[in-house]
This record gives sequence, C-alpha cells and structure tokens, in this order.
Amino acid sequence: MTHPTNRAEETRRAWHGVLEKYLEDRSTPLNAQYWSPMDTWSRDQIRAVQDEKIASVAPFLYENSDFYRRRFDGLGLAPTALKSVDDLIAKWPVITKQEMMEDAIAHPPFGTYTACGPDEWADRGWMHFSSSGSTGVPRVFRYTHFDRKFWEQANARALYSGGLRKGDTAFPMVGFGPHVFAWGVQYTLAAMNLPVIPGGGMDAKARAHIIERFKPTTLVCTPSYAFYLGGVMREMGLDPAASSVKWLVTGGEPFSGVAGTVEKLQDLWGAMSVEFYGCTEVSPHCGGYSCPEYQTGDENFIHLMEDIQVWETVDPDTLAPVAMGEKGITVCTNLNSESSPQLRFLVGDYTRLSDAPCACGRNHIKGMGCLTGRSDDLINLRGIKFFPVQIEEAVRAIKGTGDEFQIRLTTMDDGLDVMTVLVEHTDSAVADVVAKEIRSRCEIRCAVEVRAPNSLPKSEMKAKRVYDERNKG
Repeated sequence: MTHPTNRAEETRRAWHGVLEKYLEDRSTPLNAQYWSPMDTWSRDQIRAVQDEKIASVAPFLYENSDFYRRRFDGLGLAPTALKSVDDLIAKWPVITKQEMMEDAIAHPPFGTYTACGPDEWADRGWMHFSSSGSTGVPRVFRYTHFDRKFWEQANARALYSGGLRKGDTAFPMVGFGPHVFAWGVQYTLAAMNLPVIPGGGMDAKARAHIIERFKPTTLVCTPSYAFYLGGVMREMGLDPAASSVKWLVTGGEPFSGVAGTVEKLQDLWGAMSVEFYGCTEVSPHCGGYSCPEYQTGDENFIHLMEDIQVWETVDPDTLAPVAMGEKGITVCTNLNSESSPQLRFLVGDYTRLSDAPCACGRNHIKGMGCLTGRSDDLINLRGIKFFPVQIEEAVRAIKGTGDEFQIRLTTMDDGLDVMTVLVEHTDSAVADVVAKEIRSRCEIRCAVEVRAPNSLPKSEMKAKRVYDERNKG
C-alpha cells in the first residue's frame, strides 16, 4: 500500500508535470497579434486540455487538501471519477464562499481549501492574499513562486491582447497592499520586459506631475481612480486627453459593462480602456480580458482564458447550469495553480457566455456585456432587487455628474427601509433628474442628495459605493 505522504507527493509531481507541459516562458510575443499560440486554439483543443487537467488535478486535490478530501468522501465520489469537464459539472456541486469561510473558521488561519501547506510555503512561498466574506472572516490564499510563472504568462497574454507593446511604459497607481490585481500586473510587466514607473505612495497631484514629466503610455489602476486622477489633472490646468496616456488597464471594479462609464472614461483620457478581470480565489491572474474587438459590437465583452480555467454560468437561486447564451452567475474551475486549483468555485458575477467566434481570432469563450454585478452585491430594498451598477448607469446618464457616488441604505423610525443616493454636481436642482433616472432603471423611489464636485471620498483601491446601515433586527 502506498504511504499517504508518498501518494500526496506523487499526485503533486503529476499535477506539476501537466501544468508545466503547457507553460510557455515567453518574454516576447508569438507575433504581432498574439502572445501565445494557445490564444487561437480551437474549441476542441481547449476542451481536450481542460479534460486532461481535470483528470490530474482531482487526485492531487484529494491527497493535498483536507477540504477537498472531506468533500469527495462526503459525496461518496472517488477523485478518479472526474476525468472531464462533463464529469465535473455533472458530479461536483458548486463550492461557495460560505463553505470556505466555515473551513477557515474551523482550521485557522489558512483553512484547508488550498494545496499550499507549511512545507510548500517554506520551500517556495511567494505571496498570500486575502478575500473577506460577509462575516468578516478572511479567506487566505497562499501562492508559490511556481504559481507566479503561470500568473505572468496568463497576464502577458491578456495585456498583449489589450494592446500593450514594446515601447510602452506603465505607471501602476495602487498602494501595493493586498491588491492582487496590481501585484500580478507588476510581475508580468517585468516578464514582458516593459518598463515601469513605480506609482505607490503618491497623491494624485504627484502622479499627475509624473504623467506630465515622464510621459507613461499606460496607467494601471481601478476605473474610479482613473476618473479621480483625470479630474485632479483638469483642476491643475492639465488635459488628460492631451497626455501621453493611450492605454488604461483597469481592474478591481465592474466597468466595461456599465453603460456610459467606458465612454466617459475614454473621453476623459483620450485613451483606450481595457479590462483585467479576476478574483483572488480562482483567478488572481487575469481570467477575463479585452481584445481589439471588445467594443465593436452592440455590447462590450471580455474573453475568458479557457485553457487554464473552466468557466460556467449557473442559476443564482438553484446553482444549476444555464444554457449557453442565458444570463447567469459565474462559476470558475482554476486549472493553473499548484496552490489554489479550485473545482467549480462560485465567483458570482452576472454575465451571458458565448462561444461564437471572435473577429480577433481568439476562440476562447466570451462574457457578453462583460461582468456587471456580483450576486452577493445584490441590493434588496422593500422587495425590489437591483445592483449598484444600475445606480451607476443612472448617475452616468446625467450630464455634469461627478465621478463618485454613494448608495446609503437606512431604516426610518417607523421601520421603513429607504435609500439615499449621493452624487456630485454643481447644480443642486439635478437631484430630481437623477431620482427620475434611477426610478426608470430600478423601479424604486429614492432620495438624492447633491454634493459639491470632488467632495465624496476617493480611493485607489476598490471604490466603496454601498453603505448599508439598515436595522437588521
């Protein structure tokens, strides 16, 4: 009988072998259009690699993650029963954040849902990142230097697809704390041999002076911070649209699918904004990305990198798979890591998937309308359900509104839950116009308070839009 420790090591070596089989250690692109030949793989090629990876990762997780071992055993399912995407979807229930939070509480501080233990961390640990849940319990994900190589190549494919080329200079404008998006881009720019101007620890005016003096071509930031910085530059007498910036690499917030936001930001900067989509649990590298065609149709879209992940959409209530082209919430299986290869994790962003060919030549599945609201961000106010992005669309539809807004949910003395939306504008009379626009989109009455331009808080991290102060009793 094989000793359990040996079995864990054997399955880890096997999983490493499969991953390394498809790793390209590139610092230069394949050609003028694509970073990697995998970008244009056929649907059949993509599915064959997904199946190969699933057959290897299932035994690996069983032997190297107590969370997965308990789940397999609880389902009465042998890991060898998962040999393909079809097996995975038919036999393996979706994993939720709540399950992970419960595991983190029971097994602090790291939980047992990853396959990076103390030995791997001591031998080749790189960074750990946290993603908090509704209880405030952090779910921690440790990643190794082995993982980092795969991050860099996935991100390079995405950034190259978005337009970055030799000769571009990037200016990342984040605090480099727990911001997984920024760290991934930073390491990738180095792997691509592209120069970087460090932008952490500066205020907006200092960053504006950097842009004016050193002329970077690419900003790396959240969409909300790009709006803020552009506004600060205008106050300084500088025109963002006349600057050297031609690419906005944005992540951390819903963006490309929010009506009016892309257009407003691109007009502000006179630059192309490209999406960089992921999540800490299963896609800390880029999972969703823009191609040259992503704004050319009736609705924007992003590609999802399928040779390294399996993307699905499910019904938000039943978690049952929905048909291709129907709206649902996202589920991701990560097949690109030794530390956190998760099976059918509920990411929870709304989109519609399409496997129709793209004019850019990339055959990877598309998220139509991009990803425009996480299911756990859904607001339920007096039985009416809507997303913060719907409020954002209403605010952006009114000429002259500022870049920031807030949604305040409170309970009145009589027990009625109400919503107040704070917007920035020079004219207080615009409150009625905004309220009507919100009602037309969300079918709910709300109060609107108008604040002076640039008076609402700014953040270089994810912008906090919703303040829920309702009486939960």
